[in-house]
Amino acid sequence: MSTIKNEVTQAKQDLLQWIESNREQLISFLQELVSIPSDNPPGDCYEIADHLQKRLRDFEFEDAALLEVDSEEVKANGMIRVANVVSTSIFGDGKGPEVALNAHGDVVAPGLGWTYDPYGGQIVDGKLYGRGAAVSKSDMAAYTFAAMALRQVAEQLSGKVSLAFNFDEETGGNIGPKWMIEKGYIHPDMAISAGFTYSIVSSHNGCLHLEIKLKGKSAHAAAPYTGHDAIEAMTGVLQTLYKYRRSLDNIHSNVPGIDSPSMVVGLISGGINTNVVPDECMIRIDRRLIPEEDGEKVEAEICQFIERTIKDYEGIKVEFKRILLVKSFKPAPEGSPLIQKLSANWKELMKDEPEIHGVPLYTDARHFAESGIPVVLFGAGPRNLLEANGHRADEHVRIEDLLKATKIVALTLYDLLRK
Repeated sequence: MSTIKNEVTQAKQDLLQWIESNREQLISFLQELVSIPSDNPPGDCYEIADHLQKRLRDFEFEDAALLEVDSEEVKANGMIRVANVVSTSIFGDGKGPEVALNAHGDVVAPGLGWTYDPYGGQIVDGKLYGRGAAVSKSDMAAYTFAAMALRQVAEQLSGKVSLAFNFDEETGGNIGPKWMIEKGYIHPDMAISAGFTYSIVSSHNGCLHLEIKLKGKSAHAAAPYTGHDAIEAMTGVLQTLYKYRRSLDNIHSNVPGIDSPSMVVGLISGGINTNVVPDECMIRIDRRLIPEEDGEKVEAEICQFIERTIKDYEGIKVEFKRILLVKSFKPAPEGSPLIQKLSANWKELMKDEPEIHGVPLYTDARHFAESGIPVVLFGAGPRNLLEANGHRADEHVRIEDLLKATKIVALTLYDLLRK
């Protein structure tokens, strides 16, 4: 028994030492990824996918494949050009479990207010700045180097590690993880998806994006009574929606880290000109769904009370269009091997007990969960998106968090694949 324990201890020390010895290459690789624009929208992410596949080949992932998605599917998902990048490393006889490491390289546009070049990858006070530095190009780098580290102890392992990188998370992930699973490019028994270093995320919210369009009748502003004002009617709908939003505070999830559902009216447009009664007004809402909710029922409820509201406005009709419906990722069992091994290695490196909880975001992890694949979110980053400036100016990742995440993932892979 002591011989086995010593062997494991030495193997884990070898993994940690290799990652420390290659820290500059890890950091440089992340800087490369940050330097390639991959804004979505507009959603032309082919350049970064092509670069990533070539770099994986440089890193001796000899089977690294660039899997281009059919143009019609890409267009239907609101993007321009997309390819996924997949590489599966086989250890020993390959009969052990297959673990997928999934992260996305598409990002929201930088926006205004940056102190540093959003594509510069500049390091200041131990932080690497750039769009995607935290969400989630850092995870791509961490997962790649964690998989590379395993080569140092390959003779002790049996199974597979699949790097599964996609570029459509910001538009739903349907032609990313879901596509890779359904097409059979990966066959994971479990998965780790993009997350942060200071907790293990085992659940997250779902999301409904619903477009509500009111149609009335245009008229000259000098004779407004001859038309039917769509914007006036929309003010009534908005009042109803905001009253409904306040009622959501009374609903609470039982999942730690997730509280109440939420709703935001994120877009509004309408009217033809200043001197014309508006014949059309459109809004889009974002309704976050806690794991206990059914998105179909929530959508039906919203449509029903809006239909009741517009009955008070003569000549107004309503059209609904579902833009997105993302199911919640329900809590993964804390006793699963994935969470147990990840927790143990987290505790060993961080000298504390990891928090295991849910988050109010929605992510690509749900595609694994919906396919019956145990999955958690864990990767490189701080305690929350706000701390990392995720989706905001001056997004960044701490270099030490990048290294910690790489080490914890490598150690966990070793435990899961050890003969």
